[in-house]
Amino acid sequence: MSDAAQPTAAEVRAAAEALKAALDRHLEAVENRTGEDDPAVYDAFNALAAAAEAYDERLYDRYDEVTPFEIPGADDALPPYGGPEEPNALSVLIRRDYAVVEPQRLLAQAQRIADLDPDEDTDAAGTSVHAAVGVLFGEYEPDEIASRHKEFGLEEGDSTLWVSAADELPEPGEWLAGPFDQVVPEQVVCRFDVSAVFDEDEDLADDLDPERA
Repeated sequence: MSDAAQPTAAEVRAAAEALKAALDRHLEAVENRTGEDDPAVYDAFNALAAAAEAYDERLYDRYDEVTPFEIPGADDALPPYGGPEEPNALSVLIRRDYAVVEPQRLLAQAQRIADLDPDEDTDAAGTSVHAAVGVLFGEYEPDEIASRHKEFGLEEGDSTLWVSAADELPEPGEWLAGPFDQVVPEQVVCRFDVSAVFDEDEDLADDLDPERA
């Protein structure tokens, strides 16, 4: 980057002052929140994230330094809840990722299931991962597979669970062709994420915090 394109020291200072002001506004919004999904807190959070990003960019461009913290962007957060206050129906959306780390174990488990079920195609069950996965998920509930994934030669990846509110249940069969197409973020009551990236962040914090050594 050329010198002409770099922010001035005054611009870096101004960004730092803007970040301090955003911190104060965020704290004030939290202290005076009117409920769990107060839009003022949400707006203050986004303003704080934007101010932190602006300061970090100017600090780096001018001094080749970075801040020791990271605030997740607005894309990582759900918008304020805008669904029914007393929902009559709930949709639970779950995604779990797995890596097939031991294909032979998966094939053997599928073959064992097929051997016990005369209706299964025993010749195909243990010959391909594609067929084995179909047998496995046809036999066990997803929660049981999650708790026993190592037995099936699988390794857990990221997972997420979203609970969305609705006034009433959809018509039978209405969403089966596209089960995740009609999610309205404003109607998500709660969300739970599991990811190795969180563990990596904790490990990094342990390395940086001498009191934890």
